[in-house]
Amino acid sequence: MDSIADMFSRIRNALLAKKESVSVPASRIKLEIARFLQKKGFIEEIKKRGKKTKKIIKLVFFSNAANPKISDITQISKPSRRVYAGYRELKSHSRRGTYIISTPKGIMDGKEARKLKLGGEIIGVIY
Repeated sequence: MDSIADMFSRIRNALLAKKESVSVPASRIKLEIARFLQKKGFIEEIKKRGKKTKKIIKLVFFSNAANPKISDITQISKPSRRVYAGYRELKSHSRRGTYIISTPKGIMDGKEARKLKLGGEIIGVIY
């Protein structure tokens, strides 16, 4: 299974179960996505735990579990079908949604990538 899809599924399932936090196996790309989510205000805190090969990332949601900041998170680019876009092709997904894009300058949203004139792989969209 794709590790990013697993991360998105764990986040989605934790929110549906009204959990306060979720743990995902650590990797650099997942940590960057978690930092992006924290920077954009979707999650409250990131905690790194574990040693050597058993590292995990714990994502702590905001304490208001009845009204979470994330309503849905969906993967667009998959290992079987990568989706890339130039900065001209990055239009706003919707008024509520935010693209998660991997660019040469790191993980950012579609608006920031258009402003910096950077294209890249569209990892997913978060509502």
